[in-house]
Amino acid sequence: MRLPASLVRTENVGAREKWLGYLLGPAGALLLNAVLATYLNVYYTDVLNLTPLWGGVFLTVFPIVSKIIDAVTNIIMGQVIDRTKTREGKARPWLLLSAILVPVTGVLLFTVPESSDKVKAIWVMISYNLFYSFAYTIFNMSHGLMVPLSTRNSSSRSTLSVFNQITTIMMSGILVALLFPMVVMPAIGADKTKWITLMSTLSIIALPLTLLEYFFTKERITEEVEKTGGTKKLPFGEQMRILFTDRYMLLIYGYFLVTTIGTVIKNLGLVYYCNYVLGTYNDGVTQTLVSVIGGIPMGIGIFAVWPLAKLLGKRNVTMIGCALIALGSTICWLFPRNMAVFLIGQFIKNTGGLPGSYVFMALFADCLDHMEWKSDLRIDGAAMSIYNIIAVAMVGVMTGVFNGMLAKAGYLAPFTALSAEEAAAKLAENGWAAQVALENLKPAADGVLTVALAQPSGVSWVITFAFVGLEVFTSITAFILLFFLNVEKKLPEEQAEIKARHEASAGAASADPV
Repeated sequence: MRLPASLVRTENVGAREKWLGYLLGPAGALLLNAVLATYLNVYYTDVLNLTPLWGGVFLTVFPIVSKIIDAVTNIIMGQVIDRTKTREGKARPWLLLSAILVPVTGVLLFTVPESSDKVKAIWVMISYNLFYSFAYTIFNMSHGLMVPLSTRNSSSRSTLSVFNQITTIMMSGILVALLFPMVVMPAIGADKTKWITLMSTLSIIALPLTLLEYFFTKERITEEVEKTGGTKKLPFGEQMRILFTDRYMLLIYGYFLVTTIGTVIKNLGLVYYCNYVLGTYNDGVTQTLVSVIGGIPMGIGIFAVWPLAKLLGKRNVTMIGCALIALGSTICWLFPRNMAVFLIGQFIKNTGGLPGSYVFMALFADCLDHMEWKSDLRIDGAAMSIYNIIAVAMVGVMTGVFNGMLAKAGYLAPFTALSAEEAAAKLAENGWAAQVALENLKPAADGVLTVALAQPSGVSWVITFAFVGLEVFTSITAFILLFFLNVEKKLPEEQAEIKARHEASAGAASADPV
């Protein structure tokens, strides 16, 4: 079967490739993933009310088990990509398949039937793994390799990394962080039908945009390697030996692991923190303010981070960022309910997050080039599978940890009612207290009231530590790991040697009549 050809024909990275392939193309799937990262757990706890299921065990264990499955599929997908050989590259063909799979499985995540707890649990487990362990794994692996495989030119590769991150920041830092808490969440509340409609729409949008990414990207490094006869196929164990005996790959993986732990817990805690610690449930103001303060540095960073990275080096500017994250997180943790002081700390914290957000994938690509220089082998799929295993495994593990802490502390999910009288009766029946006086609650357009409950003090502590406390420790650890990651020092010489090897191999191959 012949795949549709890339619409990119140039040897060097051009404008259409940047804007359509790397900025607009990934937007659909990344938007869906950004919404899920922030709100899927809220859907499980607040809409489906799964927190007490099986004594709190279900939402603690199921994400961890699911991510074990996800880790296995990432390893398999890495091997599949490394063994894929088409005229369109080894990673891009899988973008084409993911364009269909991501929307279908995205819809299934939310269409949980109204049935017994057992049926709900089975549906949640199957749909979650169909999306994350199958469909999104295929997209994320192939999408993640587009920057490392796009070009050997460090400047162009860095530009593409920035374009990719602009999309990620736009989706998570503008649409999800600003529009959702201010407009979307107050409108849908805990209404399941509205959630399904919204998420189905977002899932379908991913289809045409992912096709754009397929058609407007090009694997120049894959083409370069194939001209020399390709890279020899190594057993999985040998690939892992090469990866885990390279000090720079170990350091970049370690850095990514600790920062991912901090980021995942922070993302999980965001909505709960704004709803129960700093503000009130879906008030449309608190989360918007927090997100605006976070979004301003990210917007400025588009223009500032690369000049600084060129001047100081990608590693050094990222280390400075880690120090700022630790400082900002400490300020927020010391004053968790003081809005003015908290926002100052949040601004410092998000300014520190700029380098890691924009330059990480370029730094990762530098480590891949160093490993190729050292071993004379290109094992991008295996390297990306470990990267993705860290990303997805920590989402599952940390979600399980977070949900377990919420359940142990006694988290109380909100409920819906058709009138203030019905809400008052349910509060009295269960001995609960409403977070906001019933007379001050505003019903949705269909008249449904979403009633949030006052949380125990232990729940407030868990939420605060998740959103502002943990990153104090993870950013300090990341700073220490980066100190030893001086891969950029000899990279130009190593890249020149790699190019010379390929030219010599290509010349030998063309001279050999066989």
